Amino acid sequence: MNFDLKQVPFSRYGSYFAFSLLPDNLNSSSNEQNNLCLRTIHGGTRTSSKELMQLTVIDKEQQPVLFKIKTAPEVMRMETEKGYIEICISEPKIIRIRGSGVGLRLTRDKEAMFDNAIPAQNHQWIINAFSKKIQLILVPLRGRLEMKTNWDGTRSSFVQADMLPDQEESFECAIEEFYSSWHQHPYNDFDESRQKVREEFESFLNKLPTVPSLLRDTHELAAYINWSCIVEPNGLIKRPTMLMSKNWMTNVWSWDHCFNALALSYKNPELAWDQFMTIFDHQDNKGALPDSVNDQEIIWNFCKPPIHGWALKKMMDNNKDFLDYDKLHQIYQPLCNWTSWWFNYRDDDDDYIPQYNHGNDSGWDNSSVFIDSPPIESPDLTAFLIIQIEVLSDIAHKLGRKSESKAWRKIAEQLLTKLLEHSLKNGQLSPLQSRTHKIISSCSLLPFIPIVLAKRLPEEILKGLITGLKGSNLITEHGLATESINSPLYESDGYWRGPIWAPSTMLIVDGLKEAGEELLARDISHKFINLCRSSGFAENFDALSGEGLRDRAYTWTSSVFMILAHEYLQ
Repeated sequence: MNFDLKQVPFSRYGSYFAFSLLPDNLNSSSNEQNNLCLRTIHGGTRTSSKELMQLTVIDKEQQPVLFKIKTAPEVMRMETEKGYIEICISEPKIIRIRGSGVGLRLTRDKEAMFDNAIPAQNHQWIINAFSKKIQLILVPLRGRLEMKTNWDGTRSSFVQADMLPDQEESFECAIEEFYSSWHQHPYNDFDESRQKVREEFESFLNKLPTVPSLLRDTHELAAYINWSCIVEPNGLIKRPTMLMSKNWMTNVWSWDHCFNALALSYKNPELAWDQFMTIFDHQDNKGALPDSVNDQEIIWNFCKPPIHGWALKKMMDNNKDFLDYDKLHQIYQPLCNWTSWWFNYRDDDDDYIPQYNHGNDSGWDNSSVFIDSPPIESPDLTAFLIIQIEVLSDIAHKLGRKSESKAWRKIAEQLLTKLLEHSLKNGQLSPLQSRTHKIISSCSLLPFIPIVLAKRLPEEILKGLITGLKGSNLITEHGLATESINSPLYESDGYWRGPIWAPSTMLIVDGLKEAGEELLARDISHKFINLCRSSGFAENFDALSGEGLRDRAYTWTSSVFMILAHEYLQ
């Protein structure tokens, strides 16, 4: 494996460190780069800058030299004509660096209040990165560390650390993250650390769903993205949690986590359970789940669709031993509260059909379904709730709560009847504006998501949905566009107004399979798998060209790739 740092950061399981080639001033014709940065992903998407240090390879005269980068899960290697440098994140908070024939320069020249660098014992230096809410210590283990910094009375606006070789032309050092206090401790041998990280990755890889051998390289990259995007508990993060990316989308959103839990549920049930429950750790006393979480911030302005029952059912189908009595008991009341919240707080006109108050609530932020003023009663929302209520009935039965199980089952039946009475317009399940119940005219894929109800729907309604999908301009050679390519609102990089996304693909494919349309489900799955093989694991993809768009190392994309490759190719 040798992944491109312009798209996929170098990191590891548990760590908030990441190394990236930042897009500014990139020389796209070469992998000889001078904008390689050490970053921190603490604080999520709203942190203005995640850069800690820029990395430069230097020669004996301490002059910059060009380098090429090679990557593997356990090590990043910077090669020059004069020597090399290897970097291993040996533990979540420890970076190990060694070099031969060349040195390494770390620089920071960003203005930041109270950031400063001070000498410590044994030629070590502490960098107080106040703007990032962490501190770093530079620990020379071989060779020497030369520091240059300034002081203007409140901060150091410039820090330069040169890690230089000894007389045998080698150096070695460590960089550690800490908060309040750091203590001296021994370090493992570099090669032992490197091997340990490799073994950790391979152990993770072996617990993922199997895929055909022809997808081996793509599967390993998908595995690396998911493995490296898991962070250890810290601050608001209470358990090992897979972020959506270590590029820019460094949060957990309240539906993204379900797809990552699904990918892990086949052979790694405990870690899958952590992914599923990480959002429920922050459920409020009214039953709401937050829009997103990172280790420093929770966002409540929006929510995300209630696909949790759908995901939980699939997880139980994937692994019959996934949910024991204790886990069923853990999730039952939180899932009850989340379901009830939609009827208590998102049904302003009391018509028993819940609403999205913003496109962000649906997960389809700028979908053309929301071209008219919200709130919008979108049929996908009611469909998800029907499935979730059925799952609650099943869980209640397994917990011995027979009367509650029957009550939930009756509610699910009533809600399906209400959906058909309320939202069925001209033979189609249509999004409606709340209160006015004006029909929303849209060329979006979103109104087809109720296919996920499959055979719960009357035959003619289900057939109409599937026929409409087949006859639409939503299925391209690369997969399911989120807006018809003939729509006046279609944009090649229009977020939810055109590009192909993993979650919409997964939901539609699952519904088609349940509806008996396995050939179409398989065809769409193959298209998505091939898209990932050719364009990586981007946040979304141009529906016509297949080009990867936005964040280029997104975990729900890699997770859905693994699920579909396992279920439709294996």
